[in-house]
Amino acid sequence: MKEFIKVMKALSDPNRVKLLKILQQKELCVCEIQAALGIAQPTVSKHLKVLESAGLVGRRKEGLWVNYTLTGGGSPYAATLLGNLKYWLSEDAEVRKIVEKLSDIEREEICRKT
Repeated sequence: MKEFIKVMKALSDPNRVKLLKILQQKELCVCEIQAALGIAQPTVSKHLKVLESAGLVGRRKEGLWVNYTLTGGGSPYAATLLGNLKYWLSEDAEVRKIVEKLSDIEREEICRKT
């Protein structure tokens, strides 16, 4: 039951759900996620830590960047929810707007500004 509760708590925040929806599109670094969601870098990092702890998100170092991606699911609960999330909320106006914004986000440009 502990793993189930951990996954459900991870999905209890709207920004974490949006974060998972954009990671369905492609791997992203923290600055790209920050630009897409319009939230502060420490907040993005906190959300990623919760999602990673629940087995929903993984990371991979690539040069200067740490890329975040969806996992296959750290538990049967995480795997099932990630599988279903592919079909959920795709028509939500807020999610669609954020996903559309991804094509204009370039990490090199973002990092040059910071």
